[in-house]
Amino acid sequence: MEKLIECVPNFSEGRDSSVIRQIADQIESVDGVKLLDVDPGKATNRTVMTLVGNPQAVVDAVFLGIKKAAELIDMSKHKGEHPRMGATDVCPLIPLTGITVEETIKYANQLAARVGKDLNIPVYLYEYAQADEKRKNLSVIREGEYEGFFKKIKKAEWKPDFGPDEFPARHGATVIGVRDFLVAYNVNLNTTSVRRANAVAFDVRERGRVVPDAKGNPVQVPGSLKEVKAIGWYIEEYGQAQVSINLTNIKVTPVHIAFEEVSKKAQERGMRVTGSELVGLIPLHSMTEAGKYFLRKQKRSVGVSEKELIHIAVKSLGLDDLTPFDPEKKIIEYRMRKADNNALAALTISGFADKTASESPAPGGGSVSAYLGALGVSLGTMVANLSAAKKGWETRLEEFSDWAEKGQLIKAELVKLVDEDTNAFNKIMNAFGLPKATDAEKLTRKEAIQKATRYAIEIPFTVMQKSLESMQLIKAMAEKGNPNSVSDAGVGALCARSAVMGAHLNVKINAGGVEDKPWIEKLLADADKIEKEALKLEKEILAQVEKVIKG
Repeated sequence: MEKLIECVPNFSEGRDSSVIRQIADQIESVDGVKLLDVDPGKATNRTVMTLVGNPQAVVDAVFLGIKKAAELIDMSKHKGEHPRMGATDVCPLIPLTGITVEETIKYANQLAARVGKDLNIPVYLYEYAQADEKRKNLSVIREGEYEGFFKKIKKAEWKPDFGPDEFPARHGATVIGVRDFLVAYNVNLNTTSVRRANAVAFDVRERGRVVPDAKGNPVQVPGSLKEVKAIGWYIEEYGQAQVSINLTNIKVTPVHIAFEEVSKKAQERGMRVTGSELVGLIPLHSMTEAGKYFLRKQKRSVGVSEKELIHIAVKSLGLDDLTPFDPEKKIIEYRMRKADNNALAALTISGFADKTASESPAPGGGSVSAYLGALGVSLGTMVANLSAAKKGWETRLEEFSDWAEKGQLIKAELVKLVDEDTNAFNKIMNAFGLPKATDAEKLTRKEAIQKATRYAIEIPFTVMQKSLESMQLIKAMAEKGNPNSVSDAGVGALCARSAVMGAHLNVKINAGGVEDKPWIEKLLADADKIEKEALKLEKEILAQVEKVIKG
């Protein structure tokens, strides 16, 4: 698995587009890095950038960004709503795939050392990168902000981890560390009062507030949400106050729970939430889980498409309250995926048929089999959703919703396999096209052909497995689902069985070229079992369909 880390540097400039662009250009100049998002805020006078790439490339790119920010941003003239202590205020590294927290810490230290030595900027480590428990928390480090750091940095307990122990007036200091994926999230209130917004923030944030006890001694009373940091502020360009939230562990407190809790606390204080906004990006899973949460509240099936789940989440959270919410720009997985204008799954029905009927050998029977499987499970999922919505069947909502959710997962996998089967065919063609002039080239070509052939067998075999799995759903819907839709379950079974048999043909036609005989013999035996089971299930499902139709 490729090693990928995310970095979300916060630069203390949100108004001058020229400065923001120059910093972004420096980051984008490094190969191996993709700048996913640039999110400036005028009121906060702060820009949050999000980039992803291999660890060393990210370190190199962010170093250039920090350097450019120090050159262009004069902190002695900076004004903004957000707490800050430097031109690059905070710079977290976040492990994404193929890399541990411990490995990421090494890159954070490398970056911090370079910034301290080469740029002469005081650097503090935070979160996982900081060994001193008293200095792990960003808000504790930043306390006093830019104006107070001239004195704070002279205290022995606040000596920087890297760089000088003099506070540079122009570019200030920065904080570099390693943390879990964080969602920056603002909830909009129908008030202009910062005091009231802060009261709600203190109600929900984990740290809570300090209140006097019976004897007048200060006591820390925690808020209602774990792994949540929050403050209240007024945003002039919106004309309203917000509760600004950092969700530091979305597994503990996801976005929709934070939204609901702020809504509850605001209402208790005589206010109303009007919507919310995301600063930077959010994982796809957070959006789909929010969609499911609100569908469950509506007593509806959660087994709907990914697109609809996102739509429900956006509307329920009011993410389009202030500005339009574009999932392609705000969801991290969507920003990272490569655009493929030739993707079969993106074609219209007629477009897919036209491409299949063309003189090109791909897409062929493998892709069509995967598509048949997707259609079959889609019909089963439709019956599940119709059954979940059937009047008088409310007590069975959860049962059918679970089936529909499983169907959506199988459908998504089979749709991906439509394109992957064609990709597998192309891999074989590319392998056969490799040079074979020397013995070394012949060996390389032979190994590539074997690898590609094996892959071209594994893809249709997976289609067989997923299509068979879908038949359990289809059978359940024929037996338990809305009887008015039982014929749809029957058609779904026919599609799924055809998908299994069609994919089986693709497995067998490529099997002759495999030199690993024990592997291919076992796979062919397993494929035979899958087809026999599919034919058996088809017979049972169609018998049930006929039984229901005849009454």
